Amino acid sequence: MIGGIYGKILHIDLTNSNIYIEQPNDEFYRLLVGGRAFVGYYLLRELPRGTDPLSPNNLLIFAPGIFQGTNLPGTGRHGVGGKSPLTGGIGSSDVGGYWGNEFKRTGYDALIIHGRAEKPVYLQITEKEVEICSADHLWGLTTAPTQALIREEFGDPNLRIAQIGPAGENLVKYSNVIHDVNRAAGRNGLGAVMGSKNLKAVAVRGKLKLPIVDRNRVNTITKWFKENYKDRMGWAVHGMGRGTQDSLMVWGELGGLPTKNFSEPTFQNRELLSGKRNYEMFVNDRDSCHACPVRCKQVFSNKSDDPRYQLNPEYGGAEYEAMAAFGSCCGIDDNLAVLKANELSNAYGLDVISSGMSIAFVMECFENGILNSKDTNGLEFTWGNANVLAPAIEMIAYRKGFGDVMAEGVARMSDRFGLKTKPFNLTVKNQELPMHEPRLKPGTGIGYAVSPTGADHMVNIADTNYVVNGWWLNRINAVLKKKVKPLPRTDLGEDKLQIFFHEVNLRHFQDCALLCFFYCYEYTHLAEALSGITGEEYDVNDILNVGLRANTLARLFNYREGLSATDDKLPDRVMKAFTKGPLAGFEISEDSLNHALHRFYELMEWDVATGEPTDKCLHKLHLDRLLLNIDYKPS
Repeated sequence: MIGGIYGKILHIDLTNSNIYIEQPNDEFYRLLVGGRAFVGYYLLRELPRGTDPLSPNNLLIFAPGIFQGTNLPGTGRHGVGGKSPLTGGIGSSDVGGYWGNEFKRTGYDALIIHGRAEKPVYLQITEKEVEICSADHLWGLTTAPTQALIREEFGDPNLRIAQIGPAGENLVKYSNVIHDVNRAAGRNGLGAVMGSKNLKAVAVRGKLKLPIVDRNRVNTITKWFKENYKDRMGWAVHGMGRGTQDSLMVWGELGGLPTKNFSEPTFQNRELLSGKRNYEMFVNDRDSCHACPVRCKQVFSNKSDDPRYQLNPEYGGAEYEAMAAFGSCCGIDDNLAVLKANELSNAYGLDVISSGMSIAFVMECFENGILNSKDTNGLEFTWGNANVLAPAIEMIAYRKGFGDVMAEGVARMSDRFGLKTKPFNLTVKNQELPMHEPRLKPGTGIGYAVSPTGADHMVNIADTNYVVNGWWLNRINAVLKKKVKPLPRTDLGEDKLQIFFHEVNLRHFQDCALLCFFYCYEYTHLAEALSGITGEEYDVNDILNVGLRANTLARLFNYREGLSATDDKLPDRVMKAFTKGPLAGFEISEDSLNHALHRFYELMEWDVATGEPTDKCLHKLHLDRLLLNIDYKPS
């Protein structure tokens, strides 16, 4: 057996309390590694075509990768997946913290949950036993009390817990699976999948030591990282060191901060939401994930009494996405209200991006006279109204009143309210756009269009990384046959698309292995680490092929479930030029978008016209052997 695994996949069927172990062969692990590739493979193998995402037949998959349990810096992440109730395609997320490494120490490489329990339950998994426990007393609770009660019941404060809040219980289409109370497996609505199974939580505690074939090779990579991360990750470590908090001012200066549902070019009061101001007013501590020295996670609390909101440090603090989604995207400059909205999202188990975008959509409906306060239970969804955030989030999480409508997400609200709302529907594959402006970073826009999980900023590139010589260009040039020079951020030519192809598939690899995207490893470091852990020799091309497999498996599943190249598109609004501001005059034309899409399909060896993976692609990646006797062809 190769290193980095136990050779055991744990299956639990909640319908009949059946617990069993699958033991895949080494080729399965060598080809897929873990994470997103596991999710795509099991969805294709186990789900009947056309399965309702909220039916008992859907799977909920917790999938660490071969890197978990190794203590390699940056490996404090794991994957979660299933069929998405938001998009109808693959749901695949990754999340930081401590749960993934703790689960790996229980002696399993992944957990696949089938069926639906008759009454609420939670799971308790150790290296010695797997127990299905009643969760009647936990159902309805927010995340921090749930975690405290489960730890108290087992007398173990070190239990690591993945769970849903009321939003998942109430099947909100963009509810999350929350880990360690303040880390979200976000987007795609996987919390609703968990809720549909009457599964409140999965608590894990393990003590096993993962077998690693050549620890010295892994230690060499760890040593390199410790010697270099302060220079390579200065944004998180040096000077102000506020992690993604400082992105808001950076993108704001460049015109890339989404404002009023991406309809305006700049947000004038952005300094009121800035990381500098938040730290001055609210910082309590900084937190980290397993095996990470960077400590980029914020922990906020009020330093003095405030008549409106108190911030609970248990729920951590907002990252850039939350500050922008609840802030500038809604025209709101009240940082305390935005931080409270982020806290409530963690407590209730809501996705901050989709929640903020849903609120912004309703605000634009108000502005255009499509909705008024009579429709929304008396709430005035006007631009900049910070008082609407907290009650709106509660309404959504509990599906109370108009919250039941908002809980369906922007695309379904747009369908409900008619064609006049189409310009406000900023989604790809029914998933709301993240807080990165395609008119600033058109490569990011291409990434939104082709992402198998709907608009996604993580399995993507940031064009601004390649405009000057430096680490990002040096890293990609180390693996490209034809070296590239600094590129204008607006470029969508062949050099940019080569960067896009390599970097996106590296990120798919990282979503299999699993590894934090912010980490500064070279391609060769990751190949060397995987070789040392497993005892199998991987080169750069091999790890890229792992990413290609994950991407292709996701594409196969989406095609089988009815998604196609026609769903690889961008909302019209973010393709059209602003008439003023830093981005005035720049647009993404239909021709340039289509050229980029077709070239990406060509590089992936998918059909250029349809975007469907070809038999040649499947054979080259050895997926034809892996998918033998599995229904993966579109009807």
